[in-house]
Amino acid sequence: MRGMKCYVAFLLCFLIAFPLSAQKKKKNYEPLFGKKYASYGKVSNSLEGAVFYLGSGHGGPDPGCIGKYRGKELHEDEYAYDIILRLGRELLRRGAKVHFIIQDAKDGIRDQEILNNSKRETCLGKAIPLNQVERLKQRCDALNRLSRKDKSRYKRCVFVHVDSRSRGDQTDVFFYHAPGSTYGKRLAKEIQRTFRAKYDRHQPNRGFDGTVSGRDLYVLRNTIPVAVFLEVGNIQNARDQKRLVIADNRQALANWIALAIEKDYKKSKK
Repeated sequence: MRGMKCYVAFLLCFLIAFPLSAQKKKKNYEPLFGKKYASYGKVSNSLEGAVFYLGSGHGGPDPGCIGKYRGKELHEDEYAYDIILRLGRELLRRGAKVHFIIQDAKDGIRDQEILNNSKRETCLGKAIPLNQVERLKQRCDALNRLSRKDKSRYKRCVFVHVDSRSRGDQTDVFFYHAPGSTYGKRLAKEIQRTFRAKYDRHQPNRGFDGTVSGRDLYVLRNTIPVAVFLEVGNIQNARDQKRLVIADNRQALANWIALAIEKDYKKSKK
């Protein structure tokens, strides 16, 4: 009996020190996605061997651009983060390895129109500085440390932001790559073509005017892996706001980016 008590005491101490969640990571499960979406089913192995570093703009003490929608505020960092989570989930479902550079332990994928703002976001668990240069340097350094450990031949960074312009300026999603980056330009062009094809199919009379260009942005200039940078709309414009506030639209953005990445990865293997 005494031996049994000692065993139970040892087991309790072990479980406290090493909870079950830490002992074995669940397969096809990512807690960052939130309770509803944490479990995900695999749809293919089309991205097996590929590694992605996903970064949503701003976060922590910096909400980024702020728009107004039906009397409520729309914060750039919340919508960029939701799209990044959705994209990461789609990439994981296709067999990829995914790193989320900016993380929020509470806010997973959300289906509400108005995504409440918080300052909980971290850069891989570390507090995000308010200073812009320090903030960008922090995420680039974190990303590059991960990249040095990953042995994949296909490593890509995707950064998602929301633009801010005058209310009357409706914009399509547009894309940047580092100046002179052959593979960054190739991926950006593939995403552009995919978006144009999707709009031609679903809104045949609309057209798509999203541009691709090289731009000397800090995160494009200072990341080791090939990178693309997306501006998904004007947070002040009523039409662009629908691209943000409707959950199905945020999911469509993620789906289309993932589809374009599949095509680019296939090209890289030829």
